Amino acid sequence: MILDKNGNTTIVFQENISLKKFLENLEKTYPKLKNDHIIVNLFSFTKLSAGDILEFLHISNTHRSAKKSFVLVTNKVSYEEVPDEISVVPTVQEAKDIIMMEEIERDLDL
Repeated sequence: MILDKNGNTTIVFQENISLKKFLENLEKTYPKLKNDHIIVNLFSFTKLSAGDILEFLHISNTHRSAKKSFVLVTNKVSYEEVPDEISVVPTVQEAKDIIMMEEIERDLDL
């Protein structure tokens, strides 16, 4: 697992491992990341389904309840295929934009 921290946002990448192992590593690393906004870059996975994305729902809900953003980046699954509780976008730049918008919403108590 590769972590790229920039300010209060951390981008998480993975190398050639299974999704299950990646999720296990993310859960173990989460205490170090819990105070940052998290972008999970899933581009190295060649096959992803909406079911695979739902595997991140628990950690996403936990992180969002702490008033932090959690965004998945993949172009293999459309945001329309997953519930609204989890953010999925096709590019890292869009993930950064979502975080910026969510920070503004939190600042305005929306």
